[in-house]
Amino acid sequence: MVSLPSVWYSCCFDVLCCGAYSVEFVLGVKMNLVLLLTLAVAGGQVATCGGGFNGVLPSLHRPANHSHIFYAVMFDAGSTGTRIHIYTFIRKESEALPVLDNEMFHWVKPGLSAHADSPVTAAHSLRELLKVAKSTVPRPEWKRTPVVLRATAGLRLLPAPKAQSLLDQVRRVFDESPFLVPDNSVSIMNGTSEGILAWISVNFLSGHLHAGTKQTVGILDLGGGSTQITFLPHVKADVEKADEVGRLNIFNSSFVLYTRSYLGNGLMAARLSTLGALGARGPPQTVFKSPCLPKEFQDRWSFGGETYHVSGDPVGASGFDVCYQDVLKTVKGIIHQPQQLRDTTHLFYAFSYYFDRALDAGLIDEVQGGTLEVSDFTRRAEEVCKKSSRETRIRPFLCLDLTYISSLLKDGFGFKESTRLLLAKKVNNVEASWALGAMLDHLNFLQTAPPHPHRWRPLSSW
Repeated sequence: MVSLPSVWYSCCFDVLCCGAYSVEFVLGVKMNLVLLLTLAVAGGQVATCGGGFNGVLPSLHRPANHSHIFYAVMFDAGSTGTRIHIYTFIRKESEALPVLDNEMFHWVKPGLSAHADSPVTAAHSLRELLKVAKSTVPRPEWKRTPVVLRATAGLRLLPAPKAQSLLDQVRRVFDESPFLVPDNSVSIMNGTSEGILAWISVNFLSGHLHAGTKQTVGILDLGGGSTQITFLPHVKADVEKADEVGRLNIFNSSFVLYTRSYLGNGLMAARLSTLGALGARGPPQTVFKSPCLPKEFQDRWSFGGETYHVSGDPVGASGFDVCYQDVLKTVKGIIHQPQQLRDTTHLFYAFSYYFDRALDAGLIDEVQGGTLEVSDFTRRAEEVCKKSSRETRIRPFLCLDLTYISSLLKDGFGFKESTRLLLAKKVNNVEASWALGAMLDHLNFLQTAPPHPHRWRPLSSW
């Protein structure tokens, strides 16, 4: 049983980093999101806090009273890259609640783990991202603006010494910056916290965290290296059997959550297992074949700093059925099946790679997302796997990915084919991820702890 602090705000992150890197710059419009948070105020100034959630919204204007604006910079370092989120908050004298005014979002890839053998090379992309922060946050606010990085499955999969070398390099880069660097500004977040913080994010944004609430939504998060499931259980056996149970107090409400994180069952890690390349030791030119890939396909594929030669099987069987049997080995007996999911009307939000692959498969709208049954993933996987088309040439892993998602949901978690999932990239115009929950966690820590902005240990740093 993991006892969690009451949750309000934190600094966290989960995704994309550097090297010979590509960059995507996302701009959006002003988001007038009022966060139901109470600010920590010291000496007449608003205490600055860092946290993170994916998003848009560059700062296109500034209110006249600059003394009521504060900023937060957060890095989300996951298995496939690193994101920076630069937030602008406003606190009006007439209101106790801060307003999220704008967000600047920037990302680079590959992830930090790709630099495991050369940590110094990770510094370049981090410095480039910090330039974005310096150009966004006004210079007078730099010393009051916290900068924080949380790493997820990409670094959790690395040997501890290599992961620590990367974190040490990040800390050195942060110490060189003009921003506020809390004592625990750089760390690896465990999978349990990742799942709980995602649950907080989605329930906060969907309005299910108010006092006395009787209905919440569950979350399914599929990253590159790990996957999480978190929900409020109504079946006692699920609480008793869970390896990790989160007990938390949020907005004067208490919740005991079922939460499980599976390292090695993220989408990219599942590809590796299905290909038989996980932990493989052989000649550098070893080709890993799979019936889940198009027969004529041959290419190199990289994950976690390693590059693999992969191909379809030109002479063996292929298609959905044989692919499913291969994928099943990565799920069966590994993923626990909560009893509540066998017969549930509990609404689940599914995001990250669930959303991305449903979009790639043409199952949902890019902006609106959509509601799907588990059977929709199975049906589309069967269609993609049985044909050699332009679609499979452009996305050669789509058959494998959809088949894995289908097996993960059914054979892994135990969802029925008829279970409906809400696929979302955003909830109320804010990215669906664990990072907003991390923000809430950290703010709560500042509220309940002595006013030492350099010394904090929110849930996201566990």
